[in-house]
Amino acid sequence: MDLKIAYIGGGSRGWAWGLMSDLALEPALSGAVALYDINLAAAKANEQIGNRLQEHPEAVGRWRYQAVKTLPEALKGADFVIISILPGTFAEMQSDVHAPEAYGVYQSVGDTVGPGGAIRALRSVPMYAEIAAAIRDHAPRAWVINYTNPMSVLTRTLYEVFPGIKAFGCCHEVFGTQSLLAEMLKDMQGITDVRRQDIQVNVLGINHFTWLDRAFYRGADLFPLYREFAVKYAEEGFSGHADKDHWINNSFASANRIHFDLFLRFGLIAAAGDRHLAEFLPNTWYLRDPEHVKSWKFGLTPVSWRIDNQKKLMDRSRRLLSGEETFTLKNSGEEGIAMLRSLTGAGGPMVTNVNLPNRGQVASLPIGAVVETNAVFSADSVQPVLAGSLPDDINNLVIRHVYNQEALVKASLNQDRELALRAFMNDPLLSALTPAQAEELFVTMLNNTKAYLPDWLLETYMKA
Repeated sequence: MDLKIAYIGGGSRGWAWGLMSDLALEPALSGAVALYDINLAAAKANEQIGNRLQEHPEAVGRWRYQAVKTLPEALKGADFVIISILPGTFAEMQSDVHAPEAYGVYQSVGDTVGPGGAIRALRSVPMYAEIAAAIRDHAPRAWVINYTNPMSVLTRTLYEVFPGIKAFGCCHEVFGTQSLLAEMLKDMQGITDVRRQDIQVNVLGINHFTWLDRAFYRGADLFPLYREFAVKYAEEGFSGHADKDHWINNSFASANRIHFDLFLRFGLIAAAGDRHLAEFLPNTWYLRDPEHVKSWKFGLTPVSWRIDNQKKLMDRSRRLLSGEETFTLKNSGEEGIAMLRSLTGAGGPMVTNVNLPNRGQVASLPIGAVVETNAVFSADSVQPVLAGSLPDDINNLVIRHVYNQEALVKASLNQDRELALRAFMNDPLLSALTPAQAEELFVTMLNNTKAYLPDWLLETYMKA
């Protein structure tokens, strides 16, 4: 099957290579990948790396990679559009994550909610509005897969600008919780070789603040066992790693203490990583200060780590281009290629979690807002599964973020600075700040990232 994929952000190092590897290992699909990136040199480097994979002895998928200079050129004739971009640079992300620390506000990720997520959204929505308009004009029938955070805000923007778009957002956070349940079966019952795909779950919520109200393994309800598991490891934590303190030296790891705490408080399984979950709740719960974070056994991922890692990836790109390093093919663990297989009809139907506008699949959340549930993929079709409603106490936590995210999209598309400020101030991580402090932080973060912000946001006036 000969397809065209338009990859927006095609100069990516790391994630793009995972996609290339997955495509090379897939025998049922083949075609061309147009790599579009504002950094054309990086896209050209990936063009060479991708085309060399045709010579890899394990490559069974046949793909041609080409770097292109314009977005319309990438989109023309595309069957699929993949969007994975960094909105701004790590200098902007440095402000997103670390500027609030001067006000005693700490963030473990800073790309979805919290002050960092809000400012990142205000940078990203104009970019996604442009992308949505280009898809409408040049590839209106293509399926669009979004991988960029803030996932809910940006997927919502695509639909707001182009209501007829066929887009969904993908995130692997639920996969991690399925893997945790597989580790639980091994630890509590000695059942080995359980794949995460063997765990059936009902997913409902919003990206990075998803919840499971049902989980089964071979027909057995896992909730009673998970309660025992949560009680057993509530204080010590559980990482599923040989080194139980693995989280200390890994900026992305945790001991799942927040998972267990939220389950014992609310009775549902929170289905994202601890680093993301912490940011959706009042800062006094888990993110009060670095020592408090440490007691919960997860990490604050510094942007300095990302900057250092970027240097390593750029060096690896150089080695791959020069032939000093041989590309190793391995499955990335993402489900994007399986989705493509189902959507093209090359594979059978599949069920996985995705982000889509709410058409009633989460009955307790507003219609139209982007929510995360399971969906059934089949030939040219993505149908969300009716997941039910969140319990009122959890729904109250989730819906606040839904309304903030809706406000950020509306503010950005309507150029409403006051609405953007109100959404920023309404985030639970800023609950310890006075309105004046929150507005001061808002202005500081805007000024820090003004190179990537529209002019209407950059007013210097502040209310007394």
